[in-house]
Amino acid sequence: MDTIALFGPSGTGKSHRALIIAHEYQADTIIDDGLLIQNSKIIAGYSAKKEHSKISAVKRAIFMDPQHAKEVQEAIAKLNPNRILILGTSVNMIKKITDALNLPDVSKFIDISEVASKTEIAKARKSRLVEGKHIIPVPTIELKPHFSGYLIDPLDIFFKKSRSKQRRLGEKSIVRPTFSYYGKLLISDAAISAIVNHVATHQSAISRTGQITIKNYYDKEKGISIHLDVTVKYGHPIWDVVRDSQQNIKVMVEYMTGMTVKEVNVEVKLLSID
Repeated sequence: MDTIALFGPSGTGKSHRALIIAHEYQADTIIDDGLLIQNSKIIAGYSAKKEHSKISAVKRAIFMDPQHAKEVQEAIAKLNPNRILILGTSVNMIKKITDALNLPDVSKFIDISEVASKTEIAKARKSRLVEGKHIIPVPTIELKPHFSGYLIDPLDIFFKKSRSKQRRLGEKSIVRPTFSYYGKLLISDAAISAIVNHVATHQSAISRTGQITIKNYYDKEKGISIHLDVTVKYGHPIWDVVRDSQQNIKVMVEYMTGMTVKEVNVEVKLLSID
């Protein structure tokens, strides 16, 4: 297993360049911000952008949590990648990542300034600091035919403006890039409906589903909304059935499609007696 690294200060466009570098150096796996990515799919790990403070985000990014590190180590061992591209803000940070994950020493370090112009870096900084955007190096996934490039894992950071008011600033969200060497993925809402139906009826308490509606959001925190009618078997606590169904559907749809599920509305229409 070989490891190479792309480093540069935060907000200089490393994640945006990751797919290009991985393609040029034939790296089939990427480690970025606490995530393990292979073939455009998030395999393991947790995004550092989900953390609530800068310190905890840094700890997440360098795999200081033993359980987090173990999960990614096991995934790497199972995948046995040919070459891994590691992203970090400095050479020291990348070394901490390789030590935490028991990876080989990096064979090649690439400075972001070597592969991106000053103009491109300035544009990336503006995207991060002004627009509050961060890119995950995986391809665009669309709910056909509605939108291109959507936000996942919204993160609101608030700074106190006064005692009575708060002003929202900083990195508000994580966005997927609108390009990829692996192409654009279009997912029909019929495919998502099929997943929803399968997950819902897999629960022993739900005998069947009725109408399933998939909608997308057009605001700045885009994602999809799922609404379905279900028939619940008599004798099962409806609240528990609905709650479990919501959670299971959200987890499975996000896992299988990579899309953000903003809400799952489950409406119990009928009770059935077997």
